[in-house]
Amino acid sequence: MTVEHRMRSETGAESPGLRLFPLPGVPLIDPGTDLVRLICDVAQREGFALRDGDVLVVAQKIVSKAEGRYVDLAAIEPGEQAVALSARVQKDARLVEVILNESRKVLRHRPGVLIVEHKLGFVLANAGVDQSNVDPQRGTKPVLLLPEDPDGSARRLHEGLRLQLGKSVAVIINDSLGRAWRRGSVGVALGAAGLPALSDLRGRPDLYGRPLQVSETGFADEIAAAASLLMGQADEATPIIVVRGLKWSAKGSPAAQLLRDPKEDLFR
Repeated sequence: MTVEHRMRSETGAESPGLRLFPLPGVPLIDPGTDLVRLICDVAQREGFALRDGDVLVVAQKIVSKAEGRYVDLAAIEPGEQAVALSARVQKDARLVEVILNESRKVLRHRPGVLIVEHKLGFVLANAGVDQSNVDPQRGTKPVLLLPEDPDGSARRLHEGLRLQLGKSVAVIINDSLGRAWRRGSVGVALGAAGLPALSDLRGRPDLYGRPLQVSETGFADEIAAAASLLMGQADEATPIIVVRGLKWSAKGSPAAQLLRDPKEDLFR
């Protein structure tokens, strides 16, 4: 499946436009997998040439798997706080213990729901601890954690691809998060390298020449959300999406810039 947006000139000639397509043939990922080498090998095998200015959107799950971010709940001994909270949220106390270990604080909870501030600053359900699409051979009851440093993971991929291919390919580490006030999860950028995660439009004129006062765009989040349309959420097995045709002029910045300072957060 390919998502394409193209425009035609008055002569009918096709302009470059924006294109998104999956990198096919990505195998299952084991701990220790060299993702740079894997991406280069898959691209070569499929006859696909990455270009300067391409953006690779990589599913958080394969990054976590390559980094060995597995925990076996069977080996977890829950503490008193986890046991008490597990009764209120109706979740496995061992899972709650892992969630608490990955979190700074619990923000909201009710039966079936546990919203926390992750130790990296993300506000999300269950601290991103995931039980879906996790290799059952990784333990009696395995779960997968977020990467320890998603921006660092993106940076290593970006730099590794530059060394291997001689191309400047931006990288976004993508995950799906829920949102306050709206139903449904959407793709967001946990990590980014090689592009500006946050685009500051303040000072630019609008259509009528008035300078924009507060406009900032979550550039990396918008790309991540678009790529999620092709990645899917179940058994699609398309964890790497190539985005081609985007342009930017600002220097690269990490996805950590997208996190709102709690002092500016009116709703937490």
